[in-house]
Amino acid sequence: MVKEIEKKANEKMEKALNNLHEGLGGLRAGRANPRMLDKVTVDYYGAETPLNQLANISTPEPRMIAVQPYDATAIPAIEKGILKADLGFNPSNDGKIIRLLIPQLTEERRKELVKLVKKYGEECKVAIRNIRRHAIQEMKDGQKDGLVTEDDLKQGEKEIQKITDDEIKHVEQILKEKEAEVLEV
Repeated sequence: MVKEIEKKANEKMEKALNNLHEGLGGLRAGRANPRMLDKVTVDYYGAETPLNQLANISTPEPRMIAVQPYDATAIPAIEKGILKADLGFNPSNDGKIIRLLIPQLTEERRKELVKLVKKYGEECKVAIRNIRRHAIQEMKDGQKDGLVTEDDLKQGEKEIQKITDDEIKHVEQILKEKEAEVLEV
């Protein structure tokens, strides 16, 4: 039972880390990244459709995102979707490809982004600690029900704490890298 709880907790912590990666991936760091458009949806023939299902998204230059629709008639709808997402980009098209130029970040905006990175990191750490707390509580409940011995409980708590510490270190490393990326001019 203890191993199952540890495995479940580890999987949940990995999901929390994946959520952090997704959140940070959408942050602009002054360089083009196709993931910036992950949350953009387009009203395509009456249905809200994710942009990445309607077009090929690439970064031909460090400060440009190119959106090449599979259906050229969708270009106006895609432009509206990008503007509606309020990402700070002004799309321009040549009839075949929509180009988004990524503006240079100001020092003030970089500092705001660093604060946002730290906020995402702290939310992830809180989620990981909550997972640890729930896992330990589950083990204690198992001990009360006679399913877990006291030795197994102590060993399980140590193992959960070790997993938690490793994941928190991983979060710190991710945050450090993203901060450096954001502050890079």
